[in-house]
Parts: sequence; structure tokens; C-alpha cells
Amino acid sequence: MKKIILALFVLLATTAACFAQSDLQVLAVVKHNKSESITVKQLKSRCEIYEKQIGKKLTPDERKQVLDSLIDEKLILQAAAKKGVTVADSNVNQYFLATMSQQVGAQVTEKELNDMVLQSQGITLDQLLSQQTGMNVAEYKNYLKNSLIINQYVVTEKREELQKVSATDQQIRQFYENNKTSFVWNDMIKMFVIAVPKGANAEDAKLKANELRGKLESKKLSGDQIAVQANSPDSGYQAGFLLIQKTEPYAAQLGMNYEHLLWLFDQKEDFITDVEDAGQEYTVIKIVGKYGAKMLSISDIVQPDTNVTVYDYIRGNLTQQLQMQALPVVASELSKELNTSDNVDLKKTGDALIKLLDWGN
Repeated sequence: MKKIILALFVLLATTAACFAQSDLQVLAVVKHNKSESITVKQLKSRCEIYEKQIGKKLTPDERKQVLDSLIDEKLILQAAAKKGVTVADSNVNQYFLATMSQQVGAQVTEKELNDMVLQSQGITLDQLLSQQTGMNVAEYKNYLKNSLIINQYVVTEKREELQKVSATDQQIRQFYENNKTSFVWNDMIKMFVIAVPKGANAEDAKLKANELRGKLESKKLSGDQIAVQANSPDSGYQAGFLLIQKTEPYAAQLGMNYEHLLWLFDQKEDFITDVEDAGQEYTVIKIVGKYGAKMLSISDIVQPDTNVTVYDYIRGNLTQQLQMQALPVVASELSKELNTSDNVDLKKTGDALIKLLDWGN
């Protein structure tokens, strides 16, 4: 009996070793800038990510397409590294948070995002991403980093080709017709705001605010001049122009209640408020301009005090979208240029490769 058990153990161990050896089998070696192997295990991991996202198993032919994309990805990343193209981790984190904030509809930190997921889903952000994408946070950030590097390199190498992609007049006008109800001005006022933090001496801060208000009212200094002087390290205040819509979110952005914002909308141009206590600072507000709500024609400017028309705005956004859509095509062309026998060593091809990729469900 012991011999049978021992023989069975050896058989199982040998079988496990065969599976491990199969997973470690090299499918291709990419060597444009350095030697990088793509193994069956790496391909399986990438296929599992796609399968989780689309909700079905890939066929051997589809797995071959994934292998081709992995080769293309490594080729372009190696070419980018050769040219010194990099993306800082801080930029990756910023992009990650911007993407996540857009999905939840609010600016959040990674901790706040994780807390939100824990509260609403009962799982961590790591677990949620793994369920949705097959990647945890660290893996997803690495994926984003590689994507950003690839995009940056492709744009650099194929800039002239991408710049030829542009929205046509017909596309621009058609987009306007389909979306004209979204091109509107709400009631708006342009205001110049001075904010003097109280700091350790609230009385001095109030004196500073009154002094600045006096110069603004007497026209000894214009709003532009006060704003420029605010940039001095020892100015002790902040100042700038704001375009505000007549909505509660904009009132909250200013740190005031909605009724006070409505009161400001009732004031005439050039009206200057008294110095107001806004909690941590003293503020002075001057009404610079008032704009009534209206539907915008395609030739109207999209925002007061700019020269960008609705037509220009649509053209810029549509062109950017079309160029982003063209990016994968251009990237594919670039990878084809790099995919030579000197740069890629395929260990399996044809029917032998398809057979190897048929690892079942």
C-alpha cells in the first residue's frame, strides 16, 4: 500500500510539474531593446482579464489575437524606452484618480474612494477592481502607465499623421444640430473677488481688505493690477476673476448661501460689496459683468470674454475624439513596422500554436 501511495504521489507531482512547465513555456521573445519572453502563463493572465470583462471564454484564435497584442505592446514599450519616453508615477496616480472621480461624480482621494467602495459594496477597492477588470489597484495602475507611455510614444512618432485627422465642416454642423439644446448660457455674472485670510491677526486682515476695497472703488488700482500684485509672495491675499452661474453648486463653491448669490445677481455692474466676514477670511466682491440666459448659435462664443465660438469648440473636441480613435490604428501600423524577425522570435506558429492555445475552459 505504501508503494502504491508513493507511486501515486510521484505521478501527481509529475503531472503538476508538467502543467507548470507548460505554463512557463515561451511563446515569443521580443528583443527590440532588450530580451523579454512572453510565456503561456502571461498569455493566460491577459486572456483571463479579457474573459472577465466580456463574460465568456476566448477561442484559440482569439487567444492568438491577444498574443499578437501582447507582442505589439512589448514592441512599442521597448521602442519608447529606447527613445527615453517615460511617465511619472505621480501622473499615473493623477490619471487614475481623475478617471475614478469622473465615475463617482466627485473629486476623491484613493482613501476616500476605498472608503466609499467599502461602505457601498462591502469590499475593498482592490477587490472591486479585481472583480470588474481582473486587476487589482497596483496592476491596474501599471496597465494605465503602459497605456500612457504607448500613447505618448505613438503621438510623438506619428504626430504629423495624427494631425491630418480633423473634423469636417459637415461633422461639426451635424454635431451641433444633434446637440444644440446643450449649447446654452445660464444666467451668469463675472465677479472680481478679493480674499484676505485672517491668519493669526484678524484685525490686520480686515484692514488689508478695506484698504484693497478702497483702492478698487477709487480706481487707484484696477482688478487686473490687484490680481497681479496678489501673486507676490508677501501680498497676504488672493484675488481673481470668476464667472459664476446662478446655481446652488456655484454658491457652495464660493462658500456662500444661495440667497446671497441671488442678491449679488440683483446688483448692477461695478457694484462692490462691503468687506464681508467669510469665516476664515475677509472678502470683497465687485460685479464686473452680467450675462442673461440664452441658446447659443453655432457662431456664438461659448463663454463670455473669449473668442472661441461654438463651431471652434465642437471642431476641437470632435477632432480630439477622432484622433483618439485613430490612435490604435496608427499604433498598429507602428507595431507592424517594428515586428520584424530581428525584433520578434516566435517559438510556435500556425497549427502548432493554435493547438497549444486550446487549453480548454
